[in-house]
Amino acid sequence: MAITCSAGCGKSAVLKRPKTGDAVCKDCFFWAFEQEIHNTITHSNMFKRGETVAIGASGGKDSTVLAYIMKTLNDVYDYGLKLILLSIDEGITGYRDDSLETVKRNQIQYDLPLKILSYEDLYGWTMDAIVQKGTEGSIPRSKPFKYTYEKEIVMYAYYKKLDYFSTECIYSPNAYRGFARTYLKDLEKIRPSAIIDIVHSGEQLSIKEGIRLPIQGKCTRCSYISSQPVCKACVMLEGLNKGRPKLAVGKSSKVWDFLEINASIEGNVLNKDCRTEKECCGRGGCQTQGLKLTPAEIREMTDKLDF
Repeated sequence: MAITCSAGCGKSAVLKRPKTGDAVCKDCFFWAFEQEIHNTITHSNMFKRGETVAIGASGGKDSTVLAYIMKTLNDVYDYGLKLILLSIDEGITGYRDDSLETVKRNQIQYDLPLKILSYEDLYGWTMDAIVQKGTEGSIPRSKPFKYTYEKEIVMYAYYKKLDYFSTECIYSPNAYRGFARTYLKDLEKIRPSAIIDIVHSGEQLSIKEGIRLPIQGKCTRCSYISSQPVCKACVMLEGLNKGRPKLAVGKSSKVWDFLEINASIEGNVLNKDCRTEKECCGRGGCQTQGLKLTPAEIREMTDKLDF
């Protein structure tokens, strides 16, 4: 026997909402889903009329639904926002190139401008190159899906027949956050409201008086927001460019030792292709006269940092 929609519309229910446990029809689910996200946006004063909002677009279900929802709500409730799709091409062969094709279709489907930036253009490295090595201006972030369940995002995409890319990133299985995700999913099986309860608990946390918190500043190298003089991205690039790919995940004291050593000898050492003072790479540009440390001594110092 078909179950009637609990919203009282008289239609047959097609799904049970994990958030509320209500059995609802497609139309009532669409309305509730969109209304809840609208409430999240308006109650937190997330945006201001006239702002440009970049929607991080990967081609996956989350970003595809977000782009569709933001486009819909912006039109229906007249937010007055300029929406654009922003994609980052990490350079993951066989994954990102395919997903970007989905984003390009979304651009046409939702009539939104699209900007694609690449790791290689921004940093000089692709993700594939970073993995082969051994590791992996301040813009505020907004989260319209802050209180939205992943299951409902999937169901919304399914019933709306949205075009999205569903293949998992080839590096995802090794991501450390996967352990936390699995744990939260196990909690959700026992208590469906576990994830939203954690979100609300985090909002209620307060800091004991007298506790010193990191001060938000700007990275001295790239000028992006950071609580450290040099941000994690620049530390990682330093490590990759110096042949120390694990630098960004090392202990802070060792990281600073390494950065200080390199800063002190910048522009006053042999080219990286030269192994000793007598082995010249032939490219020129070396400044070996007046060295306080020989290249061998420098290598010995950095080798002790064990990255």
